[in-house]
Amino acid sequence: MKATRRRAATRPLIVAMTGATGSIYGLRLLESLRALGGWETHLIVSDAGMLNVWQEYRLARKDIHRLADVVHNVPDLGVSIASGSYITAGMVIAPCSMKTLPAVAHAFAHNLITRAPDVILKERRRLVLIT
Repeated sequence: MKATRRRAATRPLIVAMTGATGSIYGLRLLESLRALGGWETHLIVSDAGMLNVWQEYRLARKDIHRLADVVHNVPDLGVSIASGSYITAGMVIAPCSMKTLPAVAHAFAHNLITRAPDVILKERRRLVLIT
């Protein structure tokens, strides 16, 4: 009897990129997760984050979006990842700006980049902020 190989289930992970210096961390994270396989990346990039990626690496929005499985808009609070019922492995904000850091710490959930961590913490999932 021939053994069949089961496809590993994908684990959703939210990756956000803000306008802080160090966009390479977010880019390399997305590339590494894709190379590893088994991950479904949900990307959120702020306008300042896009500007930073353009200035540091001359990458356009479409270039970054290609690295993710799902892309969400920053102002859209009605998407799946803004709800605790959507199970994820956690969230990484890389890089995390000094504007985003206190917004997350004080639950100032005015956009998806700051609302998603609120949900992650409430559901006791892992949250990593790279400053």
